[in-house]
Amino acid sequence: MGFRFQKRISLLPGIRLNLSKSGASLTVGKNGLSVNLGKDGATGNIGIPGTGLSYREKITGNPTTVTEQDSAQPEQRVQTETGGAGIWKWLFFAAVVVIVVLLAARG
Repeated sequence: MGFRFQKRISLLPGIRLNLSKSGASLTVGKNGLSVNLGKDGATGNIGIPGTGLSYREKITGNPTTVTEQDSAQPEQRVQTETGGAGIWKWLFFAAVVVIVVLLAARG
């Protein structure tokens, strides 16, 4: 079993510095809606506090480089990127969370 290290330092309200053995990252936001900025890109987090329900998706990051062999050229690099479909899932989930929170506040 391996050792883990994690420390969160609150810099300002809504801004936290996260330290771990793999590096540092910055979280901006409050419970239920935040964005984490780290060495691998940005990750969006949406959830309903106190329920354990949440959704996390990578927003940005380094595109993957794939190497292909071709008979005409010894080495060819192809750049691949993620499509824009993921942002629509993220926005849909955010809308559902907002509706649930508004309905819960009314009742």
